[in-house]
Amino acid sequence: MTASPNALPAIPRTTPMKFRFTDAALADLATRKPNEIHYDAGDVKGFAIRVTRGGDRTFLLVYRSPLTNEIRRLTLGKFGRAPNLSASAARLVAAERRALVEAGRDPWQEQKDRVATAVAAKARTKSTLGALMDAYVAHLQLSGKPSHKEVAGTVERNITKAHPKVAAQPVDSITVESVMPVFRTLTKAGKWRAAEKLAAHLRAAFNAAKASRLDAGVLSFADFDVRSNPLSDLKVSRPDEGANTLSEPSEAESDALSEIELRNYWAHIEKLETPHGAMLRFHLLTGGQRVEQLSRLTIRDWDNDAKTILLLDTKGRRRKARQHVVPLLPDAISALEDMRTEAPAGPHLLTVSAGARAAVPHTLAAAMREVSELLVDKELVSMTVTPGTIRRTVETRLAAARVSKDVRAHLQSHGLGGVQDRHYDRHSYIDEKREALVTLRAMLEKPSKPGNVVSMRRGK
Repeated sequence: MTASPNALPAIPRTTPMKFRFTDAALADLATRKPNEIHYDAGDVKGFAIRVTRGGDRTFLLVYRSPLTNEIRRLTLGKFGRAPNLSASAARLVAAERRALVEAGRDPWQEQKDRVATAVAAKARTKSTLGALMDAYVAHLQLSGKPSHKEVAGTVERNITKAHPKVAAQPVDSITVESVMPVFRTLTKAGKWRAAEKLAAHLRAAFNAAKASRLDAGVLSFADFDVRSNPLSDLKVSRPDEGANTLSEPSEAESDALSEIELRNYWAHIEKLETPHGAMLRFHLLTGGQRVEQLSRLTIRDWDNDAKTILLLDTKGRRRKARQHVVPLLPDAISALEDMRTEAPAGPHLLTVSAGARAAVPHTLAAAMREVSELLVDKELVSMTVTPGTIRRTVETRLAAARVSKDVRAHLQSHGLGGVQDRHYDRHSYIDEKREALVTLRAMLEKPSKPGNVVSMRRGK
């Protein structure tokens, strides 16, 4: 008899053996019929047991899906003592599942969907904002970025400890609104710069995770499926910013000291006979270098013959640090000696502990804030002075003194990522940097009568 071309294929069986399942019969089955599927002779259609070569016996329900017409082998459990199933217990489970099939459902697919949902839920509980930031810190460390320590500290202080519920939020539920409590806390406390830096770190972490999906060499974000940056619109606008931003001066102009204010700042820190005062003088007289880079300076980076220090600039996307040589004027060398004292206790150059430990960015910022509050109260400066303020002030005042943009860029090591700077311009700019610093130093003294020479006094 010829089979109809539309007839459904029969459910394949590895053996025609069919018998009534009992515990005794199944216990002996493994030695007689290994690695085969046997069917129960009872009333539950498709109730079967699979025996492997290793002797494992697993109950199945074999059926054809009423939804897709595919053959299913639904695992019901293993045969044996509790917590495994006996023959009678497995038969009851098989009957329940068979009833679902008769009702038009596919229990095999439903079970698969439940497992997938549970796995996704478990992964979601691990893919939190805190975990993403940990992965970002690891990514920075693997990329050789010293900033990984600063990022880790910022996240721990302001998110992990201060707002653990925000840190525990799944990454796929993060929105600007969901992280806003973190930034409200910072801005209410007047920590505007901390809020700005934290926002930048969060945006950078999401961008890095998103980019890693197309980069096989980036493994830190393997557990995250970030396809967009939910914090790209996150902003931290200071009170004097807002709707009139476009009509106000640029940041360099509005957040930089005037020449008179800079002179007032110098006059105060020049009189501070403390390691903190020497640290502030050194920071200013080196051109407002990035504090993170100054913090890494050790005695190995000081060339006493050339009177220069060597900074390693890892800013931006560069994988290899750029060597940044900064000449030191006599007053800067004096500040360096005052920091390390006559009996240095360690190798560090930027220090308030005689070289035993490096002064971290927070140390310099705190010392600067103390000076700033005093100067603001006396109306000697019009704004809070921060390391960033000094850096912008140096740039702005040198620009006003007609120091070229290229020299200013080389002095502060910024804007040097172009093809020309990376591959063609090999000039060291040491002499030009030194001249720029001489110009800066001259601004710090009160103007004398026309024609008088500006003194280059050694700082206390």
